[in-house]
Amino acid sequence: MIDTTAGRRFGEGPLSRASALVYTLLVVELLLLTATLPGLVGLVLLDRDAANVPLAALCLLPAGPALSAALYALHHRRLDLTDLHPAAAFWRGYRANAREVLKLWVPWLVWLAVIGSNLANFVASGVPGWWGVLSVIIALAATLWVANALVITSLFTFRARDAARLAAYFLTRSPRGSLGNAGLLVVAAGITLVATEVASALLASVLASMLLLNSRSMIAEVRDRFTI
Repeated sequence: MIDTTAGRRFGEGPLSRASALVYTLLVVELLLLTATLPGLVGLVLLDRDAANVPLAALCLLPAGPALSAALYALHHRRLDLTDLHPAAAFWRGYRANAREVLKLWVPWLVWLAVIGSNLANFVASGVPGWWGVLSVIIALAATLWVANALVITSLFTFRARDAARLAAYFLTRSPRGSLGNAGLLVVAAGITLVATEVASALLASVLASMLLLNSRSMIAEVRDRFTI
C-alpha cells in the first residue's frame, strides 16, 4: 500500500520553504532583468551628467511594470516547494497591471526628471539653498508615494487615480512602512552611488520583497477597508 502522507509532507518543511523562497527570488530577478534590459543597458551607457537626467528617466520607463509584476509574483508566491510557478505569476501580473502602473509611473518619472535636472544645475541656477533642500524632500516624498502606489496597483484592482489617492493617504497613515521604505531607498541609492545601477538591479527582487514586508499593514488595511 502506498503511503500518500509522505507526498504531502514533502515540500512543507522549513528547509523546503527557504528553498522555495530562494528559487522564487531568483526566477523573479531573472524575469525582472529581462523586462528592464533595454533601459538597464541605456543607464549603464549614459554618463553621469546633468544633461542626461531626462534620458535616465526614459531608461527607467520599463522598470515600473516590471517592478509591479515582481511585487505581484512575490506576493502570490507558493510556500510548497512542489508547487512553484513564479514565472507564470510574474507575467500574469505584468499583463494585468502594466497599463494602470504606467499611468502613475510616467508622471512620477517626469516629476523626478524635472527635480533632478534642477538639482544637477543647482549651483549655476543661483537659487537659495533652502530650495535645494525642499526639492530633495519633495523627491523623497514622491518616491515613497510611488512605492505605495506600485504595491496597491500590483495587488488590487483600482483605477489609477484611486490608487494615487490611497498611496498618498498611507504615507502618513502607515509611518512605519514609509520609514522602512525610506531606508530601502537609501540602501538602493547608496549601492548605485558606490557601485553601478546594475548592482541595484541585481538586488531588485530582494528589495521588492522588502517593500512588500514594509507594506504589510497597508495591504491589510486596503483589503479590509477599501475592497469588497
